[in-house]
Amino acid sequence: MATWNSRGLRGSALEEFINRTNEKYLENGLALIQKIPTPITPMKIDKESRHITLAYFDQKSTIDYIGAVQGIPVCFDAKECNTDTFPLANIHEHQMTFMENFEKQGGISFILISFTKREEFYYLQFSLLKKFWQRKMEGGRKSFRYDELDAEFILKTKSGILVPYLEGLQKDLDSRAMGIDNT
Repeated sequence: MATWNSRGLRGSALEEFINRTNEKYLENGLALIQKIPTPITPMKIDKESRHITLAYFDQKSTIDYIGAVQGIPVCFDAKECNTDTFPLANIHEHQMTFMENFEKQGGISFILISFTKREEFYYLQFSLLKKFWQRKMEGGRKSFRYDELDAEFILKTKSGILVPYLEGLQKDLDSRAMGIDNT
């Protein structure tokens, strides 16, 4: 059985926090966000318990969450980082393509990062992620540092909302409306 700190369960605490946050947002009529399951093909099934004991991934998954916030389509991925340097290898090209295409259709894409060492959640705007990605593609750093981020997008837990990403979304929307590029 996998342990809590195994590679396969990395991010499960963050996802549980986000799932609880999504439930609160739904209860309050603020958002409808769904976790996107990773498509698998079962290879072995225990006949007694009817549990899948062996499976493989069908295809690359796109992002972790998708839905709507007050009529605004949103999609985002959840990532954990235990240092102050976030490796861009944790984000895949097909995810970047999906988020970019989602934005072209009028949606808002972003990444929620849990900086576990700092015990902080961060809302990473797609525009800033795209800047870091472009830098990598041009032969620059293959990561970004915590000190390159805008402290205004650090999310503070409050009022029973564990990962209050709607606050980051509002700041993102405000900066877009004002034509401000926070990158």
